[in-house]
Amino acid sequence: NWHAGCNSYYIFHQPREELKMTDINKESISILNDLIETSKDGEKGFQTSAEDIKRPDVKAFFLSRSAEIATAVRELQAEVRALGGDPETSSSVSGTLHRAWVDLKSTLTGKDDVAVLNEVERGEDVALKAYKEARQKAIEKNLPAAVTSLIDKQLQGVQANHDKVKTLRDAARAEKKAS
Repeated sequence: NWHAGCNSYYIFHQPREELKMTDINKESISILNDLIETSKDGEKGFQTSAEDIKRPDVKAFFLSRSAEIATAVRELQAEVRALGGDPETSSSVSGTLHRAWVDLKSTLTGKDDVAVLNEVERGEDVALKAYKEARQKAIEKNLPAAVTSLIDKQLQGVQANHDKVKTLRDAARAEKKAS
């Protein structure tokens, strides 16, 4: 029967729902792994900066931020595992943020707090951009709600950090000018 053959072809050659899910999972895993690399860079950057900053309150903030980012990384890694992927475990090798933190370490020995805060803010600019791009991709590709909400939650934290670092930097600049 010719129609039966057509129906068989139609059934067996249509994309299956599980294949679509796999593609969505792969896309989600890729985006989350990129954020893991970015976040690991930030975690190391705040830790490095804490060693170089002189003000005890800013040092405490940097150390606290580094610990918060480590927690965020674990959340991202758990979501990657939940999607069936292998989570990234290291920071980026070639990413802009990585270079920013490497530059930070190499240029800050003996620098003042304003210089440290300038570099940290630059790193936070890159992190903020990475999270905003990840959020945009998640929306465009209609990724699962769990992925999008995790990105949104962490984006809020990155934005808050960026703003706090900028405020600290501006205060340090004003203090330096006044002295």
